[in-house]
Amino acid sequence: MREGSCRLGLWHVHVYWEGSTVSRVRFSRTPLPGPVPVQFRRYCAGKREDFAGLTSIALSHEYPYSAIYSEVRKIPYGETRTYGQVGSALHVSPRLVGLAMKRNPTPLIIPCHRVVSRTGIGGFSPDPELKEVLLSLEQKNKRVLSR
Repeated sequence: MREGSCRLGLWHVHVYWEGSTVSRVRFSRTPLPGPVPVQFRRYCAGKREDFAGLTSIALSHEYPYSAIYSEVRKIPYGETRTYGQVGSALHVSPRLVGLAMKRNPTPLIIPCHRVVSRTGIGGFSPDPELKEVLLSLEQKNKRVLSR
């Protein structure tokens, strides 16, 4: 298993991976020495990245919430869906979607930051402010590309 981190503003994105499979992504204020897949370096540098070529352990059918994670992975870069919209697509409750997002082992690959509350941004671990940073980064890149 390989591990490392790249910087994203005041945060570091820790990635645990082997080949093209990512088993864990975490956000921390401290760095973790070692390499990360190029897709993470590009994303953290503010480049548009869809993490093509990488997969998450959470997409395996044996993994809890894999259907929810598969649906969330379909949310396009720079867009959001509400917990209710994701739940409606799968005929599950918005609360179950929220629970799955809270337990997401591979944020960014499963872009849980793109799932928001209908009345606001919703939660995000370790800090909802980080969710705002991620959404702002994607919105900025989306505007640049649409010009």
